[in-house]
Amino acid sequence: MKKIQLISLITLVSSLLFSFALSAQTVQSQKQAEAAVQFRQAILQLVRSNMGPMGAMAKGEIPYDAQLMIKNSQRIEQLGLMMEDYFRPDTREFDVETAALDKIWENEADFYKKAQDMVTAAINVQEIATAGAQDEYRKAIGSLGATCKACHDDYKAD
Repeated sequence: MKKIQLISLITLVSSLLFSFALSAQTVQSQKQAEAAVQFRQAILQLVRSNMGPMGAMAKGEIPYDAQLMIKNSQRIEQLGLMMEDYFRPDTREFDVETAALDKIWENEADFYKKAQDMVTAAINVQEIATAGAQDEYRKAIGSLGATCKACHDDYKAD
């Protein structure tokens, strides 16, 4: 049992160190570029999976659930805070399958501002859900979704 825990801990630390190395330096190899893209895509898929139920709630497809809004928007907030670190590695020089446009690295300040806008909108959803302001939740979720769209419009290939 302890051997499995040690292996898990070593794997976790190695992953964290590799992630830190990606965010702290220029991508040096195809393998690093592929890993960087894989991490970015994982973050974006998690944003999508947490946004989906809130979007359905805003459209009236599922019932209002303040706890779900709080939990999912907290997750999106945290994922948004990771965007800068995981998009910093410039993978343009490598042959990687990505929908990320070169403009991300040509206009990093705007890209990171859009990620911060998502964080701010996610916090707003949390505040509205915590306050029980059911008359405002659709607008808050819509604003959060609009931050995703703003980034996609400028920085994601169709």
